[in-house]
Amino acid sequence: MDLTLPPTVTDRAFARLSEIGAGAQGKALRVAVEGGGCSGFQYDISLDDPAEGDLVLEGAGERVVVDEVSLPFLTNATIDFSEELIGARFIVDNPNASASCGCGTSFSM
Repeated sequence: MDLTLPPTVTDRAFARLSEIGAGAQGKALRVAVEGGGCSGFQYDISLDDPAEGDLVLEGAGERVVVDEVSLPFLTNATIDFSEELIGARFIVDNPNASASCGCGTSFSM
């Protein structure tokens, strides 16, 4: 994996964080990778307080944070927000994933 390219966050994701008032509450969108899920790894996406050692991505007065352990799994990934008829959610487009499940929250490398 090329560790020189951090993940990026779309304007749409930052706009959604602004709509829900994450920054006004002092929160950031945390994107983490954990073991588990049907493909081996899964994304854990939540509103959280930034912690020491986190990579902080900022835009439109909002923040997205990635911890040091998850960062290698998210190199060159794009964090976006999707709103469809079946629901709305933050999504990760991860070029490092060799396979992913149908729900999009689990992947393998």
